[in-house]
Amino acid sequence: MSAMKALRYFLFALLAVLSACASKAPVSDPLTGRWEGTWGPSPTRQTEVVLELKWDGSQLSGTINPGARAIEITKGTYIPSTNAVRMELDSRSNAGETDHYTVQGKVDGKTMSGTWTRNNGSGDFHITKE
Repeated sequence: MSAMKALRYFLFALLAVLSACASKAPVSDPLTGRWEGTWGPSPTRQTEVVLELKWDGSQLSGTINPGARAIEITKGTYIPSTNAVRMELDSRSNAGETDHYTVQGKVDGKTMSGTWTRNNGSGDFHITKE
């Protein structure tokens, strides 16, 4: 085999190995970090909200409004193929009763928006990753 032919085979094999390595690169994490925005029952009744999210590649966790009144996400999922997010959490109402929230949204780059429902209400949210 000539030196030129051997070099071609070597370069082809190297290219195949590099392509295989590149295709197994980890999926980037679009969720982990601090998100800020608004949520509310109508466009004119919006409240500021902060989320601290962590996605470990299979499970979504975190808190809403971190601090003294933080609400822990009890169940969270993210589907990378559709960028769909679903979170469930429980908080205390002003009357001391448990409010169960279900939040569903979609990630689009550094923004997430969607809807939420709770025992006695619903609305939308729009947040941006900081």
